[in-house]
Amino acid sequence: METEDLPPTVGVLLVDTSRGNRVGEFRGVAGFYWSLRPMGGGTEWEVEPRYLRTPFPIERLRARIARANARSRGDVL
Repeated sequence: METEDLPPTVGVLLVDTSRGNRVGEFRGVAGFYWSLRPMGGGTEWEVEPRYLRTPFPIERLRARIARANARSRGDVL
């Protein structure tokens, strides 16, 4: 992913390579950082865009499963 591009639309999945390839949903821009939220719910975090990449198909699938499981538990709407 080219980090100099404009930010993606809200909801796009990205992988944070600075945190062990953690997958998050793009939420917005906060200064020099982009905000991501875990797919299964939880606290948002901020990351420099240079550490982000698009997810591989297996990472996208795992994120969708995490969200489905969180919804079944009532953790996420």
